Amino acid sequence: MRLASLAACFCLGGLLCGAPAVAQSRGELLYTTHCVACHTTGVHWRDHRLATDWNSLQAQVARWQGIGFLAWSDDDIAAVTRYLNESYYGFQAPRDAPVVLTPAAKTCKGSRC
Repeated sequence: MRLASLAACFCLGGLLCGAPAVAQSRGELLYTTHCVACHTTGVHWRDHRLATDWNSLQAQVARWQGIGFLAWSDDDIAAVTRYLNESYYGFQAPRDAPVVLTPAAKTCKGSRC
């Protein structure tokens, strides 16, 4: 019995240690993949930043993805806006701000998940 308990603890410990960290949100993934190639996160802390509220933050995300020829969808822009707001800005999001689902929460259609 004691050996079985020890074996169970060992196996459980291995599973817990091997568990991946929390997955990146879509917004964080897009931001770290595309945006940090041109500027560091210090841009969010500068004195004369262009984003002063939720709407201007979303406008800046839309503007820069266009400048970068990224062709993000509205959901992608919303995801990056939400990520930046949660990570750096803390603006009050409007009540009608889109809720961005993580890939696991979306319904898969065909091979696109």
